[in-house]
Amino acid sequence: MKHSTPEFARIAEEGTVLRCQVGSGVHGITVSDQEDRDEMGICVEPPEYVIGLRSFEQYVHRTRPDHTRSGPGDLDLTVYSLRKWMRLALDGNPTVLLPLFVPESEIVAVTSVGRDLRANADRLLSRRAGRRFLGYMRAQRDRMEGLRGGKHTNRPELVDRYGFDTKFAYHMIRLGIQGVELMETGRLTLPMPEPDRTWLRELRRGGHGRAEALARTGALEERLTDLCETSGLPEEPDGAWADRWLVRTYQSAWAGR
Repeated sequence: MKHSTPEFARIAEEGTVLRCQVGSGVHGITVSDQEDRDEMGICVEPPEYVIGLRSFEQYVHRTRPDHTRSGPGDLDLTVYSLRKWMRLALDGNPTVLLPLFVPESEIVAVTSVGRDLRANADRLLSRRAGRRFLGYMRAQRDRMEGLRGGKHTNRPELVDRYGFDTKFAYHMIRLGIQGVELMETGRLTLPMPEPDRTWLRELRRGGHGRAEALARTGALEERLTDLCETSGLPEEPDGAWADRWLVRTYQSAWAGR
């Protein structure tokens, strides 16, 4: 895969400014010690990959081969270029925003640039993020109900055991809960606070049925839809600040090479 070359691995390793866990563990919703580990990194790529002819957007490392499910102890790592990460963050991508809020204990590597980025999280947030959370949650619900792409799942063992993919349902409801929190407070609490953390862990173990999961999703969708119009967050993120910050950060990093 083009994003997994030794060249890209070197760029990611040498330029990393922030790397942390972003999977179920950081949300506090693991249900066993048999899960894989998802990490995200952000790196400053060399100038020839920004203003030259070469390009670098991300480096991807997976313990398992492509199109193979990760298993216990496996690592799935994506390291974005700082420019690509910023574009996704300004657009409100739910997963991409997580490095701004993970606790120190979940940080694998961080530099002064990474800490400055986390300190300015509020400049990157807007109601646009709420709409992204809402859109992802609706897409998950539609797939769970067979309205989008059928009822295909890559976890047939959960369907056999509980009657539906409980991990899929967990992600759907987690998006709703966290989208509401972000719109109400401008922050994400990680790991997720109680009682939601225990409720979601119960859901993953089959302690809540499919109908209950869909009902809670409906309530969260209604609340989040309202917050996307009434939240105290700005309608759009501070793109002008982000642009200035990127230019200053890249210039400073390249000057120190």
